[in-house]
Amino acid sequence: MSAVKFCNTSVAAHAVASEMRMFDTAQYTALSSNPVNHPGTPTLAVAIIPARYNSTRLNGKPLLEISGRPMILHVVERALAAETVSRAIVATDDERIYAVVRDAGYEALMTRPDHPTGSDRLAEVAARLRDTEIIVNVQGDEPLISPQTIERAVNEMIKRKEADVVTTCEPMTSASEVLSPDVVKVVTNGAGRAIYFSRAPVPFPRDAVRQHKTLEAALECEPALLNNFRKHTGLYVYRRRFLLEYASWTATALENTEALEQLRMLERGATIHVVESAAPSIGVDTREDYERVRKIIEEA
Repeated sequence: MSAVKFCNTSVAAHAVASEMRMFDTAQYTALSSNPVNHPGTPTLAVAIIPARYNSTRLNGKPLLEISGRPMILHVVERALAAETVSRAIVATDDERIYAVVRDAGYEALMTRPDHPTGSDRLAEVAARLRDTEIIVNVQGDEPLISPQTIERAVNEMIKRKEADVVTTCEPMTSASEVLSPDVVKVVTNGAGRAIYFSRAPVPFPRDAVRQHKTLEAALECEPALLNNFRKHTGLYVYRRRFLLEYASWTATALENTEALEQLRMLERGATIHVVESAAPSIGVDTREDYERVRKIIEEA
């Protein structure tokens, strides 16, 4: 049996270069002192931010403080800073989150407590917005979301008349991301239309793996292979009519196999376009994520 070959060449240099894509923190001071609102702006898009208090890994995370203010307020202000967003609404089933958002002068709506997914909560609010065509789903645990990323996604939706959904991706920065089932990969065609989403390493570099015996060794020996992979991130832009239809669909076989809601859309023939994020973001899922994000923001 041939021994697995590991090379002296490391992906470290590639990872360091990727980390140079700075988080978008430049607007924090301005946003905190001069919260953005666009009361006279035509309704290009409405951002809906689902926020739940209960979490299996980090309970109460929307209210965790960053720079002396609850995290959910940072997310609202980032969404409103996007020039393509005229309103931002927090959708929650928790009165504490509702009160914090309303007391800060922002919009919030109470939703049913029994929604199985954030998409269902999103659809409940979208159903009330009868004069809105485009809905942006901003994750309530991403206080580093770049307003420019939101703008890119909304502008892509406006440009792509055939698109039902637009979502975002980022470059992979390490072999560990490629190998991790917690990092969702997206594959697109030449026009940027999503072909598949998976927790597996796709597209699979067959020839490189044959040469180096394992995918891990191939990524170690050929760092440029990282450029073949894209990490799916959590921003979605929907046409409202499609969102309401999608929320009524039952889960599909692929969705259940990979535990990825977006596969329900692909299986039913939806057109999903993918754009690259303007800057990386971090979803706050654990205490470690929170401390990392808090440090980035407070040192900005």
